[in-house]
Amino acid sequence: MSIAANSKLSNSSKNQEAITSNTDGSLASLGSELVYTQDKTGRYLSFCWQNSEKLGFNTKQTINDLNKAPTLAPVDKVIYLEKLQQILTTLVPERFECWFRYRQELYELELIMTPILPTVGSVATTVLVMGRLLSATTSSKKVKAVSQRLTQPELALRSQQHLSLINQITRNISRTLDLDIIWQQTVDSLGQALLFDRCVICPYKPSSSKVQVIAEYHLPKVGSMLGAEIDIASFPAFAQALETQEPLFVENCQHHQFNGQNILVVATCHKNQANSLIAVILDDNCSGVTALELELAKDVADQLGTAIAHATLYQELGVASQQAEDATRRIREFLANVTHELRTPLNGIIGFLKLILEGMADDPEEQEQFLNEAYKSSLYLLDIINDILDIARIESGKMELELSSVKLDELFNDVENFMRLQAEQKSISFHMQMPDTCDEIMLLGDYQRLKQVMLNLLSNAIKFTHEGGITVSADLVRKKLAFNDQQFPGMVRVRVADTGIGVSLDKQDKLFQLFSQVDGSRTRQYGGTGLGLAISQKLVEAMSGEVNFYSLGEGLGSTVTFTVPLYQQPVMVSPSETNSPEQS
Repeated sequence: MSIAANSKLSNSSKNQEAITSNTDGSLASLGSELVYTQDKTGRYLSFCWQNSEKLGFNTKQTINDLNKAPTLAPVDKVIYLEKLQQILTTLVPERFECWFRYRQELYELELIMTPILPTVGSVATTVLVMGRLLSATTSSKKVKAVSQRLTQPELALRSQQHLSLINQITRNISRTLDLDIIWQQTVDSLGQALLFDRCVICPYKPSSSKVQVIAEYHLPKVGSMLGAEIDIASFPAFAQALETQEPLFVENCQHHQFNGQNILVVATCHKNQANSLIAVILDDNCSGVTALELELAKDVADQLGTAIAHATLYQELGVASQQAEDATRRIREFLANVTHELRTPLNGIIGFLKLILEGMADDPEEQEQFLNEAYKSSLYLLDIINDILDIARIESGKMELELSSVKLDELFNDVENFMRLQAEQKSISFHMQMPDTCDEIMLLGDYQRLKQVMLNLLSNAIKFTHEGGITVSADLVRKKLAFNDQQFPGMVRVRVADTGIGVSLDKQDKLFQLFSQVDGSRTRQYGGTGLGLAISQKLVEAMSGEVNFYSLGEGLGSTVTFTVPLYQQPVMVSPSETNSPEQS
């Protein structure tokens, strides 16, 4: 079998060109059973092996085929390439014995590797290798035995390489607490140093049944797996590695993500708690891993597991610190606003009472006016204090609700009597619409708290609406609900829509945060503590409902909805009744 490259190599001597350009089998004329040339990466440039078909070797391969898996490759590629690099550097030929693998076959070869001398001033980049076959075997046990059989100098070299790689990875990951950098530097270091086809890493949390490939090193010939999700339950290798916390070699893996490939899996751990999985895809010719390779995988896993734990803790501390700072800032702003809100009505009360006590009222009518203003200020002050007390009760878990049947029409009428006058004073329209039913709609909830929620929502709508109007409506959601060990036929959704100033999309997430105002300048302009929506949300959730806010942006109005369990299924108006002449 004789194979040669089709094109000449740049920066090479005439001898090199003559050897690599022969296509007529003349490599055999060098008088050796096996002759081939390789570049510094171990890629074949030309190849001739006499009578190789008798040994089970595919004689019809081209150079491109030979450089793809499955290829004739040294069992220990690291040692082989180390020797190749040494010969290119020293320009001194060397004789050695080496085991090669092709599919499930092993060939023990005696080789003489010689550098092809470059032109003066150039660097040697190619070697000529001549050799002969010493023995061959197809035993899988022999394959693994050979894979693990290294001479003492080779063992020392491999140990030194492994130690160097461990030190390199340790140095890299100790320089940063950025997990993304740690992930990528680790797979790059392993893949490039050990010539893996692919190396991936997946963060792991005990609470999750899946892992995702977060960083990857792979050769150009191998497709990317970055971002792929792997179900641990469907992949026994991952489950076993997590359980044993020991490196695991899997030959001909049948999982769809690693179909037919040989892989080495190891879990990284910190204090016996796994925090990620590393999967290395080995060459197709590899039918085992050495004890040193397992030791290296374990050492890398230990170092990486500790680094991940430290980086994760650092990130969590950073997030917690930022959250604490944000909470402190929000509380400071809240206290400043509340202090202002408390002082304003209190000053009003004191001021009007002082005018009366000092006899500043010109007549009884003006005195009564002063008393009315003081009374209004006291009510406003009471509302603020009640909001603060409600939040305190809710946060401490001491808020008690009296759940019973509530008539929706009574609730709507009560709320309308409170709020219609305020809307009319601002010259904005105010409409309340009930669903079309033949009987009463009954809710399950605390009447006073439902009324408080609606008053909060309507107060906000009126406060922030200067023209247009407000519409309050309700509709039925026919979805069965379980609450307090009872089954309910559905929900009632109450909707409060206004044509007010709206809220920009990027600030809507702050609406339901405690002690957080969407806009400090808006709070100063319109007043209030900013607790209304937060209190409403907590109260509705305690009654098994939910609150949602919608706004297309500033100046485009707002809609707030909340749901409450339906106590019993009402009789709805049929379409014929709705369209009857009496109702038209």
